[in-house]
Amino acid sequence: MKTIMMVGARLSREFIAIFLFLAVAVLILMLHKMEVLEFQQEVNINIPVPRVSTDPDMHQGFCTFQPLSPEDAVEEILLLETIAWPEPPLLPAPLSLDQTSHPAHSSFTILPGRGGGRWHVGDQLEVLIKMSDFQGRPKKFGGDFLLAKLHNQKLGAGVAGQVVDHLNGSYSAVFSLLWEGDAQVQVMLVHPSEAIPVLNRLNSEQPDRIYFKSVFRSGSLSETTICNVCLRPTQQPLCNYTDLHTGEPWFCYKPKKLSCGARVSHAKGGFKENLEANEKKLLQSRVNMKVYIPASGPASVPVLPKNQGQAEVKSSIVASGPSGYYYKGAWRALDGTTVHQFNTTSAISQCLKGKVVHMYGDSTIRQWFEFLSAALPDLKWFDLHTQKQAGPLMALDYANNILVKYRCHGPPIRFAKVLTTEHHYIANDLDDVTGGTNTVVVLGIWSHFGTFPMEIYIRRLQNIRRAVVRLLDRSPGTLVVIRTANPKALWLYETLTNSDWYSLQRDKVLRVMFKGLNVHLIDAWEMVLAHNLPHSLHPQPPIIKNMIDVLLTSVCPQKGS
Repeated sequence: MKTIMMVGARLSREFIAIFLFLAVAVLILMLHKMEVLEFQQEVNINIPVPRVSTDPDMHQGFCTFQPLSPEDAVEEILLLETIAWPEPPLLPAPLSLDQTSHPAHSSFTILPGRGGGRWHVGDQLEVLIKMSDFQGRPKKFGGDFLLAKLHNQKLGAGVAGQVVDHLNGSYSAVFSLLWEGDAQVQVMLVHPSEAIPVLNRLNSEQPDRIYFKSVFRSGSLSETTICNVCLRPTQQPLCNYTDLHTGEPWFCYKPKKLSCGARVSHAKGGFKENLEANEKKLLQSRVNMKVYIPASGPASVPVLPKNQGQAEVKSSIVASGPSGYYYKGAWRALDGTTVHQFNTTSAISQCLKGKVVHMYGDSTIRQWFEFLSAALPDLKWFDLHTQKQAGPLMALDYANNILVKYRCHGPPIRFAKVLTTEHHYIANDLDDVTGGTNTVVVLGIWSHFGTFPMEIYIRRLQNIRRAVVRLLDRSPGTLVVIRTANPKALWLYETLTNSDWYSLQRDKVLRVMFKGLNVHLIDAWEMVLAHNLPHSLHPQPPIIKNMIDVLLTSVCPQKGS
């Protein structure tokens, strides 16, 4: 009996411990969920996570996911919830466009404002969008990917709108009225709701549709094999290049004659479309992809000066507003910061004097390096005998003691050629930064992750965030600036590899991941969307100039900023 009681007591203690662990996990889940609720929608995305073998010679599953701590695992679940997207009903086969969203048959209507249809600076404008199919029949469900902006080209003014999906075929777009004068509404269908499952399926079933290759060399012998995070199982053994510090996975098929240690370079290998013929109908440029939706009635409103003494008219369907807007071509932040214009070489040099600027990321960050190099004649490139596309790159202004460096992030990276000796992960590089008040760290990583399951991107950001926290702990004066994703021009290839929907999903994850840290976010998404220039993966110079002004304002805040 005593033995039974002892066993029962032990089981009770174990049960209590398990119960307490689950309770804490649920509490963490609920607290984090409150923070991300503004992004949440009512659908779950289930991507299978294969087991990871500990045998380095075994295939690691089709996609290899770095193991997570309990806290990171809970965060991953929550982050996947933030990007959940409404699923449309299953379409009959073979697919016909007749029942899918068609921008030409859809429309938006400016809703009448209070006070006799008069709008003032400080009010919010609300627009109702109704989607219809190719036969002109109203849609009954949501899930369309829409973008909206308000602009006045003569004034050089523009602001992004916030789109709300009512899940019944109708949407609202809400705009903050921030300038006096005409305000023109634009609503764009990026993808019909029926296209989103196709894009989602591609990432879960074909994450290797962009593949990479590495050259292995020893003396005069050279071999090339395929590499990726996600490698399909074959009889060919693998070379495991998983990073020892971050756990970031990377694999190549082993060469037939050479060892895994003979790898010398990395490059983008190619692209396999693998898209069903009928699915292409859902991704047609100028038909149902990135096409403007017409207005049913006026498409603009006159905005009067701010009405002193009268409450501003606000929409009840959004809780927050835009991060900023353009006026006379200049970006104005709405967080209380005054963005200063650095229009002369001397102004930029004076701001960066004595600074070391580390830039890590993709080609959209390299744009900033190139902009500063062109804007500062005394900032001379130092020839490191590296590829211009991948770097590393370095520029030095000796007189003003300014050093600017760029390095591309580690794989996956779709550049033409990167030497394996230059394959660095951002988290590892950040651990080598001393930091301090004269150190600026700029990060931008999103574009090259579009074809992979979101779990891979989440793990990369978790590693980078931990490194940022370590940097700020040891050197609190370090300025860390993060560039968000941005919309781009889309044709079929661009859509399958880096659709705006893929970018939006990663943009949401990035924002939530770094929320609450002492970092500065440069909202490239809104800065591209609100501008009158066409969307581009590499935004045009006027937009980049505004981004640099925001960056330099963070580096050199002035009184009253």
